[in-house]
Amino acid sequence: MNENALPLSQLQAVRGGPLYVKLKKMIEQAMSDGRLKHGDALPAERDIADAAAISRVTVRKAIDELVDEGLLVRRRGSGTFVVKPVPRMQQPLTRLTSFSEDMRRRGMVAGSRWLGRGLFHPTPEETMTLGLSGQARVARLARLRTANDMAIALERTSLPDDILPDPDGVENSLYQALLQRNIRPVRANQRISAVLLKEDEWESLGVPPGSAALCVQRIAYLDSGRVMEVSTALYRSDAYDLVAELTIGS
Repeated sequence: MNENALPLSQLQAVRGGPLYVKLKKMIEQAMSDGRLKHGDALPAERDIADAAAISRVTVRKAIDELVDEGLLVRRRGSGTFVVKPVPRMQQPLTRLTSFSEDMRRRGMVAGSRWLGRGLFHPTPEETMTLGLSGQARVARLARLRTANDMAIALERTSLPDDILPDPDGVENSLYQALLQRNIRPVRANQRISAVLLKEDEWESLGVPPGSAALCVQRIAYLDSGRVMEVSTALYRSDAYDLVAELTIGS
């Protein structure tokens, strides 16, 4: 981190309050100005103490308060990272919708950043789950899903090639593209688990190393009972809640 992002050498010249309060305000100001962004790592506490000519106890007290306020997060073995508060969204599990439909319902603009797509020879698992014949290929879509340009989820989807013969023709909403071919899922099974993101995943989502995500695995069906798609989505756990409404049996 350069001196412009966090001018620690100037801390002693700042007026007013104990040193830990000055350091805390300096970090907060850097975050407010955009010099420290979501996911950025702070220097090690030892390095901050040396650069600012203060004790590590003082550094620890300032960082502890910012952690308590949710502006910083400590990752064991990785360091301390900036956390930009993001609006939490709730996704009901009783309704089958696409990501684009869900964001539109919230008044947000859904977007996609393509990580890869095309027609491929299926894996044995895809052949079995999608019920593919010997010569069939599989359409795969991999993309980063955004809401108002904020990264929300990593999504990987596989479909039979007769359902989606041209993956490059999908613009933003997969379900909208399928609807133009009169194809629409009527039900789905979903499995939800908590996972730790891999390096390329937390980098894509812009979250600190070691962050967790909600993994949603979906198998969607047509009204004929045929499997239409299999997908895996990794949702930022700091931005997304999955909500289910339960009824009490008599």
